[in-house]
Amino acid sequence: MKKKIFTKEWVKAAAVRALKTTAQAALGAIGATAMITDVNFLLIVSTAAMAGICSILTSVAGLPEVSQTDE
Repeated sequence: MKKKIFTKEWVKAAAVRALKTTAQAALGAIGATAMITDVNFLLIVSTAAMAGICSILTSVAGLPEVSQTDE
């Protein structure tokens, strides 16, 4: 069986997963500050972006919600 990746279904699932991961990373980084005035927004954006990139790279290994073989 040939492994299918980067299909329309895979891209959609990977994007949803990356968006959720990005939001969770931003929320965690914001929550780590003591006061709203202490929030370093450049750090938040950087952390969230890196989490999104890592999520996409992890998705290349496989997404359980997407069938990745020819049927």
